[in-house]
Amino acid sequence: MKKLGIIGCGWLGNHIAERLSNQYEIFTTTTTESKVEEFKLKGYQATLVSFPNELNSEMKVWEVASNLDAIIISVPFSGIRGAQIPMNDKRENLLNFIGDFKGQLFLTSSTGVYAQEEKEFIEEDQPAENVESENFILKKFPHTNILRLAGLMGGERLLKNYNISGLDQLVNHIHYADICSVVEKMLNNHSQSKVYNVVAPIHPNKEEVINAQKDLPYDGERNTFGRTISPEKLIKELNFEFQYPDPRYFHL
Repeated sequence: MKKLGIIGCGWLGNHIAERLSNQYEIFTTTTTESKVEEFKLKGYQATLVSFPNELNSEMKVWEVASNLDAIIISVPFSGIRGAQIPMNDKRENLLNFIGDFKGQLFLTSSTGVYAQEEKEFIEEDQPAENVESENFILKKFPHTNILRLAGLMGGERLLKNYNISGLDQLVNHIHYADICSVVEKMLNNHSQSKVYNVVAPIHPNKEEVINAQKDLPYDGERNTFGRTISPEKLIKELNFEFQYPDPRYFHL
């Protein structure tokens, strides 16, 4: 059985691991001891490690890295909405942990790398080489796949469960099940050096989403202008079909 490593196995990493555990032996990292035991109960091999903002001179290479077929890095290396804040030491700690890994590599990034402008953004609007929180890994691992994830939703994460402002703003959301499908397809395709916006193709406004999730009618006008992120490159290159294309129905 192939081996998959998930560095920073939190909410999303858990969903990816569950989807792929029948195809891959799962190796995870976590920052808490309780999670180590939880992962072991699920049949995963877990390593307790953190990536502090200060350089750790004792950071060793992940002992299983050389045996892994692929690694997914799901540790945040940018500020909120992609803000450029100093994280060089934290990034160096991660690079030291990976060592000279030769397999397929994924970095989960964010659609927050795009400016807060009312337009539709495609990947070429912000090349990864110009994004500090993405380029740091490309310098050492140019074959890395960059997944720019929209707002993570699904399961207990529904817009109706949060206090929300700007109800007329269009949403850029993605259901975790579709992220898992993207990763699975890219693993099967042996994808390398790809940058994809991973975002549902339909962009209703927040009020539409909340009303639909509360089973309430929406009487307002459909807003079609705002900041949206396009998944067309992903759809075209992977021949990808979304299980949840419309954030209004992420609860179903």
